[in-house]
Amino acid sequence: MHPDEKISVTVRVRRRKRRKGSRDLPTIEYWDGQPKSGAKGARVALSRREFSASYGASDGDIDAVVRFAESLGLTVGSVHPARRNIVLTGAASRMMAAFRVDLAQFECEDCAYRGREGSIYIPEGLVPIVEGIFGLDNRRMAKRAAMSGDQALLTPPQVAQLYNFPSGNASGQTIGILEFGACGYQVADILNYFNAPGYVAPQITDVGVSDVMNAPGRDLSADGEVTADIDLAASVAQGAAIVVYFAPWDEQGWVQSVSTAIHPDPGQPAPSILSISCSWPELSAPAAVGGLQWTTAAIKAVSDCFQDAASLTEGVTVLAASGDWGSDCGVGDAKAHVCYPASDPWVTSCGGTKISGISGLTPIEGTWSDVGGATGGGLSTVFDVLVWQRNIRLPDPVNPGQASGRGIPDVAGHVGPYPVLLNGARNSIIGTSLTAPLYAGLIALLNASLGRRVGYLNPALYKLADAGVFIDICDGVNNSFHGSPGYESGPGWDACTGLGTVNGSNLMAALQASGS
Repeated sequence: MHPDEKISVTVRVRRRKRRKGSRDLPTIEYWDGQPKSGAKGARVALSRREFSASYGASDGDIDAVVRFAESLGLTVGSVHPARRNIVLTGAASRMMAAFRVDLAQFECEDCAYRGREGSIYIPEGLVPIVEGIFGLDNRRMAKRAAMSGDQALLTPPQVAQLYNFPSGNASGQTIGILEFGACGYQVADILNYFNAPGYVAPQITDVGVSDVMNAPGRDLSADGEVTADIDLAASVAQGAAIVVYFAPWDEQGWVQSVSTAIHPDPGQPAPSILSISCSWPELSAPAAVGGLQWTTAAIKAVSDCFQDAASLTEGVTVLAASGDWGSDCGVGDAKAHVCYPASDPWVTSCGGTKISGISGLTPIEGTWSDVGGATGGGLSTVFDVLVWQRNIRLPDPVNPGQASGRGIPDVAGHVGPYPVLLNGARNSIIGTSLTAPLYAGLIALLNASLGRRVGYLNPALYKLADAGVFIDICDGVNNSFHGSPGYESGPGWDACTGLGTVNGSNLMAALQASGS
C-alpha cells in the first residue's frame, strides 16, 4: 500500500481506576439478583455525566496516549472519555512506525481489505492503559439478511397484532439502528411506504461514523436491509423516532458506532432501544468468512459498551439478530458456530420463525429452516453459561470437545418475507435481521406504555419463562445448515427459537406485576 495513504485508528483505553468507596460496574449477576424497583438495594442507575466520571477514561490515561501519538507525528482527532475512545490519524508509514506493524492490501474470494502482519506494539507504559487499537486493518466484519423473491405474506403491524403487541403510540421513544458498509435508504421510499391509512412516517436522524453516511444506490440488497429495518421498527412503534448509525463494516466501525449510540455527543439523539441486524462469526471460528474473525479486543470493547447501556439511568435495550445461516453461521467448516454480537450476554438475541398461515387470530408457525436460510442459534465459545440461563436445560454442544456456553437465541420471531419499497419498486426481505427491529418496536411500545425504560431485559425474560409470556416453538426442526451439525427445536428453551415468540401484552403485564 502507498506509504502516504491516510489511516484513522481508534485507541480504546481502560476504565478509570475505581475510587475509594465507589462500586464496580454492575455485573450480570448483579442484574439477575435485583429486587423490585424502589426496594432497598435496587438497581444502581447513573446519568451519562455520572457514568463518565465514574467509569469513563481518566484524564491521565488519555494524556498518556495523546503524548505518545503526537511524539510520532500522528494527529489526535476526537477524544471521548465516556466512550474511552481516542481517534488518531496519520499516513500509513507513520502508523506502521508507531505500532511496528506491516500494512498491506489483501484479497479473499469476494473481498479486498487492508490488513496487518505481525503483532501491534506500544510502549511499555501504555500496556496497562490501552485495551485495543482498531482501524489498522479494515476487514469486513458484518453480514446482512438476503433479498427475497417471495411475495410478502404479512406486514409488520399484522405480525405485531398476531403477537399481541400492546396498542398505543411510542411517542417519546427513539430506536437506534446500526448499519454497516456502503448502503443507505431513499427518503422517498420511506415516505411512500408510510403513505397508507394508519401509518405515520417516522422522524429519521442519520449519524455518520468515520465519515460514512447514508449512501443508497451502490448495493440494492444492502439498501433493502437498511430500508426494511426502518420500516419494521417504525411501523410497529408508530410515533417513535429513528436514528440510523452508518459505519464502516470493520472492527473500528463496530467499536465507534456502538459507543456512539450508547454515549452520544451533546445534541445527538440518545436511543432507548438499539437494533442490530448485522453479525459476524465469533472469534472461535478460524475458518470464518475469508479467514477473517473477531479479535478478543474488539469483542471486549463492544461488550463493554453494552454493559454501559445497562447501567445508565436511561437504560438502553439492545437487540441483535442471531443470523441467517443456521448453526453454520456462514463459516462453512462443517462445525457449529454462533454469531456475535447476538451471543453477547448484554444483548437480547433474536432468532427466526416462519408464519405459514393463520388460524383465526393464531399464527401457524414453526422454526425457520429452509434451503434459503435458517435461524442462527447454538452455544457460545466466548461467553460462559449465564446465571439467568442456569434454570433452563441447555443442549450438549454438537462440536466434539466444546464446552457449554451462553445459549442463543433468547427469543424468536417471524423472519418474513416482509414488504419493502426500493427505488419505488416493491421488493421483499427475509431473515432474522428483521426480528431485531420487530422486537425493537415492541420495546418502544413497552417503554411508552409503562412510562419508563425496561432497559436490560434478559434476566427478566428468563424469570418469566413459565409465566405465559412466550409461545413455545417445539416442532423438532433442526438448524443444521451447509453441513454443520445443528440444534433441534423442542419443548422449553432451545437453540433455534430460544424461549419462543413473545406475547407483547402479556410481557407488559408481567413486567408491571413484577416491578422489574
